[in-house]
Amino acid sequence: MVVERNCRVRTTMKKSKRARLETHGWRFGSATDFLALTSEEAAFIETKLALSRSLRDRRTAQRLSQSALAKRLHSSQSRVAKMEAADPTVSIDLLLRALFALGAQPRDVASAIRNRHSAAA
Repeated sequence: MVVERNCRVRTTMKKSKRARLETHGWRFGSATDFLALTSEEAAFIETKLALSRSLRDRRTAQRLSQSALAKRLHSSQSRVAKMEAADPTVSIDLLLRALFALGAQPRDVASAIRNRHSAAA
């Protein structure tokens, strides 16, 4: 098991199990490989995921419910849930508006993007 920054836990497969699966035709790779994403597409996805994580982290740090944030944004709780899940229907500008509504500064947004994990990998 590997513990990553922000307490995310990633499990790694035992080498013996991986070798056994490979002998039976299984292939291993990243989500980027599987989805045949270009580096630009992977970077876009990683950025959107970083903004979504930052939004959730900032909201929970302020002890706000999704409903309370939705009221600030003149939106709905389900929309905030979609924002935090990086739903494809949510635009980056909406994520930015929500972050700024929570008091984020441009440097906070830049930090979230700079520190993003390779989510598509």
